[in-house]
Amino acid sequence: MFIQTESTPNPRTLKFLPGRDVLGQGSREYGDADAALGAPLATALFNVDGVERVYLGGDFITITKSEEIEWPHLKPHVLAAIMDHFTSGRPVLGEGAAPSDETDEADVVYEGDAAGIVKELKEIIDARVRPAVARDGGDITFHSWDHDQGIVRLNMRGACAGCPSSTLTLKQGIENMLRHYVPEVNAVEQVV
Repeated sequence: MFIQTESTPNPRTLKFLPGRDVLGQGSREYGDADAALGAPLATALFNVDGVERVYLGGDFITITKSEEIEWPHLKPHVLAAIMDHFTSGRPVLGEGAAPSDETDEADVVYEGDAAGIVKELKEIIDARVRPAVARDGGDITFHSWDHDQGIVRLNMRGACAGCPSSTLTLKQGIENMLRHYVPEVNAVEQVV
């Protein structure tokens, strides 16, 4: 089994491509070992000293490391854990795994003009933003729309979470694009 790695804009995060489906559809993000219970692959990765966060995508795994360790020391152990997992035949997710992280959308019912704007925002994010961000080992999903203030709130996961350039990406990239297509947008903010 050959596992490729790619750097991401976040220096603490690497993208691992095992050459096969990880989840196939959807995504999961785990912030610690306790959250990863029921997910054998994520649990194995958290057993590697220095792994701080695990993001499972369709065909990739994004690992965020702690500040105290450098990639040259950590990377071989992460590669070994991924290889051991896939060669063992264990499932990526167990029976008790948490539901997919496809959305962390706020429980808001949009009506009238707001409903149309939200539909358009989601379509733009899904078609233009998410594919580009996935190439960098992350994901950005719609959270909510504040119609009165014109603010779009987004969830950032994987390599995007905690990335030093995420603010720049939000303001100069995503905000400008959304303003271009949806004039009602005044600002874009990250949900923390």
